[in-house]
Amino acid sequence: MQTAHSEPLPSSVLETLKDVSSGSLTTQLFKRGLRQCFLVGLQPMNPSAARFAGEAFTMRLIPAREDIDTYGTLTPHPNPENLQWEGVDQIKPGQVLVIDARNEVRAGTCGAILAAHMMVKGCAAIVTDGALRDGVDIAQMPFPAYARQTTGTSRLSYHRVADLQVPVSCADVAVYPGDILVGDGNGVTVIPRYMAEEVARDAAEQDRIENYLNLRILAGDRLYGTYPPNAQTRADFEAWTRAGAKPEDALRLRGLNV
Repeated sequence: MQTAHSEPLPSSVLETLKDVSSGSLTTQLFKRGLRQCFLVGLQPMNPSAARFAGEAFTMRLIPAREDIDTYGTLTPHPNPENLQWEGVDQIKPGQVLVIDARNEVRAGTCGAILAAHMMVKGCAAIVTDGALRDGVDIAQMPFPAYARQTTGTSRLSYHRVADLQVPVSCADVAVYPGDILVGDGNGVTVIPRYMAEEVARDAAEQDRIENYLNLRILAGDRLYGTYPPNAQTRADFEAWTRAGAKPEDALRLRGLNV
C-alpha cells in the first residue's frame, strides 16, 4: 500500500483538484473503495479563501501535562521541546499543516502569527480538527484555514505537540504524510497520494457533466433519465462538448430554455 512521499505531483494535478467539488471527489473515492475521506465538522475561517490543494505535513497532539507543558517551553528556536515551532519552521511551500488535536477545542492549535508565517512561506493551508486562536485575524487572511471553532485559550492548556510527519487522525480520518488534501467551501477531503492524479481527472469530468445536468434540471427536465444520465442525456452532453457551446446553447439541443 502506498501511503508516504513519492515523486512530486504535477502542478496541473493540484490545479485541477483546486477547482473540483468535494462532492465529486468523495464520489470518486467511494468508487475506489474509500467510504469516508471527508473531514466532517471543519469549516473554513475565511469562506473567500477556502479553495486549496496540497500535500499533508502532519502534526500530532496529545493531552498537555502540567509538569511538562509550561510557558517556559516557548523559548526561541531551535527548541526540540517546542515541536509546534519546529513544524512551522520545517513545513514547505505547497504543503498543508494537518493537526491531529483529538477533536479537542478547549485550546487553540495555532494562531495568527504562525498562520501568517506559513502564508508568506507559500504553504497551502492549515487544517485542524481542534480550534484556532485569533479567529477574527485569521478570517481576514487570504489563506485557507479550517477548524471546528475558535478559542482564546493557549495551546499549552490542553495540548502537547508529540510528533511531526507521522500518520494522524484528523476529524477521525486517517491522514498520512504526503497525502493530498483538497478544500472548498464545503470542507476538506483527503486523497491517498497515489490516487490523486486519476481522482483529479475523473472528478473534473464528473463536475463537467453534473453542471450540465443541473442546468437541465433547472430548465424543467424530468429527474429520471437526466440524473443519473441515460444514454440520450449522455449523447446530448457529448454533443455540447464537441460543439463547444455555452450551457444555454446545450440545453437548446433538447428544445429547452433557461
